[in-house]
Amino acid sequence: MKRFILAAAIAAIGFSAACAREDAPADAPVLSHSEEIEVWRADRLARLTAPQGYLNLVGLFWLEPGVYDFGGGADNDLVFPRADHESMGRFELDEDGVKMLVSYDVDVRIGNDQGEYSSEPYSIGGAYMPDDTHEDHIWASNGTLVWAVIKRQDMVGIRLYDTENPAAANLPPIPQYNIDERWRVPARLRLYDEPRVANVGTVVEGLGFNPTAPGVLEFEIDGEVHTLEVYESANNRFFIVFGDRTSGRETYPAGRFVYTDAPGEGDDGVTVLDFNMSYNPPCAFNDFSTCPVASPRNRLPIEVTAGEKYIDALHVGVASR
Repeated sequence: MKRFILAAAIAAIGFSAACAREDAPADAPVLSHSEEIEVWRADRLARLTAPQGYLNLVGLFWLEPGVYDFGGGADNDLVFPRADHESMGRFELDEDGVKMLVSYDVDVRIGNDQGEYSSEPYSIGGAYMPDDTHEDHIWASNGTLVWAVIKRQDMVGIRLYDTENPAAANLPPIPQYNIDERWRVPARLRLYDEPRVANVGTVVEGLGFNPTAPGVLEFEIDGEVHTLEVYESANNRFFIVFGDRTSGRETYPAGRFVYTDAPGEGDDGVTVLDFNMSYNPPCAFNDFSTCPVASPRNRLPIEVTAGEKYIDALHVGVASR
């Protein structure tokens, strides 16, 4: 295989570290690579265990057009575990979206992504809940339960969180490979002639993931050239779903996720790909996620012994469809 040569490989690693810190205060301490990874790991765990983090997911209910009663009682169409009320109301899905109607004795509050909730109870008369593809999408809460409408392609569902889910408190330590700077590599962006719409499978039967793929990152490990297709993400970053020869043995079978910055102006198309920041997808922890899986073209023929590992004890969800 053709060797991958970057004349400024060491400089590329240096510029990435500098860019990562350019927003830091002038007197901020300069972290070593291992310290940066430890900070990233702590932030990752905080996001995972946050009130609306993936560890607090307790339900995912896909809807067809029709009416669905919801609440804590077993006779509901959608059973909300640990709900304070046997019957909470109903959802109605029609061509305009999902309308929620709440029982008169149930105190439901409406909020936003910032966790700001209304001071007045939700109207029992009902209203449509914009799904998460809309900028004005909303959350609803009652007690420790929080839910929202999600849309994935043509599938619509209710995603339910419990902000005091015992699973979050009882999570065993996530096993990790040792931090190794060998897995922090310069990578050159090779753009496609035109951006492509990728066709990626997910853990949900019949549901696909179709991100925009501008090209591939080309990098070298132990003298061999490898490529991974990247997907456009927010904040000028790339999202990568990859598998390798540890998948299904030491790491999650469907693959792992990693982000990297897109090359900036003056970077000569080079960024830094740090596999030490590879992590398990949400579906590794529960059955209520819609994770993409690594496509055949993004399965590396090597063992990537960096980032998070997977053990069955991490999976705490029980399917609730």
